[in-house]
Amino acid sequence: MRIGILQCGQSPDVLKASLGDYPDMFVKLLADRGFDFRTFHVEEMQFPATIHDADGWLLTGSRHGAYEDHAFIPPLEDFIRRAYAEGVPMVGVCFGHQIIAQALGGKVIKNPDGWAVGAQDYDFEGEKVTLNAWHQDQVVSLPEGAEIVGRNAFCENAALVYGDRAYTVQAHPEFDDTFIRGLIEHRAKGKVAQELLDAAEARMGQQNDNAGLADRIEAFFKQPRSAARGAA
Repeated sequence: MRIGILQCGQSPDVLKASLGDYPDMFVKLLADRGFDFRTFHVEEMQFPATIHDADGWLLTGSRHGAYEDHAFIPPLEDFIRRAYAEGVPMVGVCFGHQIIAQALGGKVIKNPDGWAVGAQDYDFEGEKVTLNAWHQDQVVSLPEGAEIVGRNAFCENAALVYGDRAYTVQAHPEFDDTFIRGLIEHRAKGKVAQELLDAAEARMGQQNDNAGLADRIEAFFKQPRSAARGAA
């Protein structure tokens, strides 16, 4: 199954050489599951020719806000709407989670309560799931067709499913503790409260559920669905 990675942002240059860029992390997360990957750096305006250039699409995180004025956001939203209308499955992570919701009629804002950084515990329909997070923006109103399947007290809309058309999560199953530590060192200064950084450091090395999220993503992409259904 061909998965097109829509790269919406970049790993900090200081971390990229040793820890990889966002597409590298997803390829590693989803390795040995019968996928092959092709990356389109949409942040740099490198878009697929059509929504059918892959069997499914994975939208990465980004330092940008979905509501900000960047050249790549309007065509990305149009791409999302076309893929959704024709039933080409999409997975969105962090910014990807937010931009899919926004493109389909939801609302994303910068959370006035601040940041989620490092390991966070979520309720996935009665199952405790621990994932690394790195975000201040959140989806605060849902588009039609979205159902909440993961939440916690800080992030009510932490994971959403749109039938068999989209599955999105606010947290980062592709981030390990080493990468979070690098973000703390190189992206957090002057932005994130020290007590949040201390709490993130305190949970380093604990077990997380990245592999379990990879299972969920695999199952979502591989579930039976019709080839093309037209607009919903």
